[in-house]
Amino acid sequence: MITTGIKGHLQRIVTPELTAAHVGSGLANVFATPMMVALIEETCCQSVAPFLQEGESTVGTLVNVAHTAPTPVGMQVWCDSTLVEVDRRRLVFEVKAYDQHGLIGHGQHERFIINFEQFQAKADAKAH
Repeated sequence: MITTGIKGHLQRIVTPELTAAHVGSGLANVFATPMMVALIEETCCQSVAPFLQEGESTVGTLVNVAHTAPTPVGMQVWCDSTLVEVDRRRLVFEVKAYDQHGLIGHGQHERFIINFEQFQAKADAKAH
């Protein structure tokens, strides 16, 4: 059962592939905002995965975060998440991202619990 208070934590090292210059979100060789958002989504997704029913997954539907400090290549970054609201299939997380010098981002992320096969079939039907 999914209840508030579930926590998540993921970390990685900033590589050139994770920089704004590489992903096209700017010129700087620093941890890109889109990659911070990806880290946030992955952290939240993995935190609740053990609590889902067979055949369920979650999808991200809303991200509201501030990216407040740059992180250079080679530095470790991590995300901590806490599930703060459960409204039927809607999950709301408080998220914070850090590097070795402190907070680099914070905000909220929303995910919905889905039946994976039904969701994928609906998406695949768009291709035909």
